[in-house]
Amino acid sequence: MSTSALTHRVHVLAPPGHRHDEILTPAALDFVGHLAAAFGGRRGELLKERRRQALRLASGSPLDFPVATSPVRADPTWRVAPPAPGLTDRRVEITGPPDRSTAVAALTSGARVWMADFEDATSPTWQNIVDGQLTLLDAVEHRLDLATAGRAEHRGLATLMVRPRGWHLVEEHLEFEGEPVPAALVDFGLYFFHCARRQIEAGHGPYFYLPKLENRYEARLWNDIFVVAQDLLGIPRGTVRATVLIETVTAAVEMEEILHELREHSAGLNAGRWDYLFSLIKTFGHRTDFLLPDRAQVTMTAPFMRAYTDLLVRTCHRRGAHAIGAMSAQVPSADPAAAEAAFATVRLDKEREAEDGFDGSWVAHPRLVAVCREAFDGVLGDRPHQLDRTRDDVEVTAAALLSTRRVGGPPAPDGARTNIAVAVRYFAAWLRGQGAVTLDGLIEDAATAEIARVQIWQWLRHRVLDRETVLRLLDDELDALGAAYPWADLDAVRALFERTTLSVELPQFFTPEAYTRHLVRHAGARS
Repeated sequence: MSTSALTHRVHVLAPPGHRHDEILTPAALDFVGHLAAAFGGRRGELLKERRRQALRLASGSPLDFPVATSPVRADPTWRVAPPAPGLTDRRVEITGPPDRSTAVAALTSGARVWMADFEDATSPTWQNIVDGQLTLLDAVEHRLDLATAGRAEHRGLATLMVRPRGWHLVEEHLEFEGEPVPAALVDFGLYFFHCARRQIEAGHGPYFYLPKLENRYEARLWNDIFVVAQDLLGIPRGTVRATVLIETVTAAVEMEEILHELREHSAGLNAGRWDYLFSLIKTFGHRTDFLLPDRAQVTMTAPFMRAYTDLLVRTCHRRGAHAIGAMSAQVPSADPAAAEAAFATVRLDKEREAEDGFDGSWVAHPRLVAVCREAFDGVLGDRPHQLDRTRDDVEVTAAALLSTRRVGGPPAPDGARTNIAVAVRYFAAWLRGQGAVTLDGLIEDAATAEIARVQIWQWLRHRVLDRETVLRLLDDELDALGAAYPWADLDAVRALFERTTLSVELPQFFTPEAYTRHLVRHAGARS
């Protein structure tokens, strides 16, 4: 890349760390600065539009498939790009934060894809962000010690995909023209600059998962970023591929438009279960007809969730794109009977997805890879996918996507306690720098804490739960947390819970304010 037209405009506001100079090179920072200059303003406008849309929906405006884009949906001729090298067969994908131990376990797990997650599974301390980039650089440079991972039974290394942070987040340790750099551009830009060409030379490419998109305009922004990034590095357009997580209810009615915007760079869509429910409550939680019971009772077989997943498969396959199923987060127990029960649950879930037409699915633990693979093997056989299964039988209306009546209702007696316990335990870990934690036999991430806290807010809003009960349960769970984990900052956890759960107006995410308050560590600007 030529940097003659760029000035070194991104400044590092954090102390130097071990090997940080390998990632934060002047050329890499210039590259990120170019992206920030080109796209930071559009990102800001799109975030304003998010807020306007939220107000419109809260005031009673209907959510429906956009009339303006009906020609895109009606046109049967367009397709996304064919599957890229390493992304043809995606029957098992494993996810996790980009730390070294997770990278080794995931790459050698037998999964076809590893999604390195800078978003929900990473607490965005500066150390975690830069170390994550170093992990990915070492992975593509073959500097990770994979020899001890027992690869004899595996089918080669997993293809690497990277999930940057969402548009709503910033990276306060990097400054551009006096403002924090959008976190998505940091995660994407540093990885792309250092690893894109290396991945191409290895026979794959720079592949991404895009989180929290709410509409086609946000997909268009990413597509334009891909075009500029490829041009800057002299990489052919279309080399980048990205799978979009459909994890907001507003994106669910624009699936085809999102694929259309990204069609040159598209690698399909993914069903993001917990974030989707989180989005549903954020968007419509003020309405009594959207009162949901405990998250454990809202399964993927609920009618409105089936409408969402059926529409996703139909949309993807109609356009030649992969449809990737939801996460299974179980951690198999050392107890054989408990482990088999977990395997049975996952097996049923993956068999249903494969039979519904999905081309692959997610797991969070290496021991679940074989279970997921067997479920998809049973449907796919030797075929790499089932894109030919177009699901023409599916007809989904916007009303069906929003029809929660048959699963609505108040929480179970222990539902409030469970959600409070999960939220405070996750908050404690996140504030300490850990973004993926094992809680009650599940690997949980930020999406879990989000759905837990907004359910408490919704139940309080509709008075199926009272504030005094919540505060009493909060005291109990904080006492238990302090006894189990003496390192936990109970005051910070309590304050975070109260700010994000007990307020009259629901904060859209817990992460932005908590990040600024607790995780940012400035040390003076340096170039």
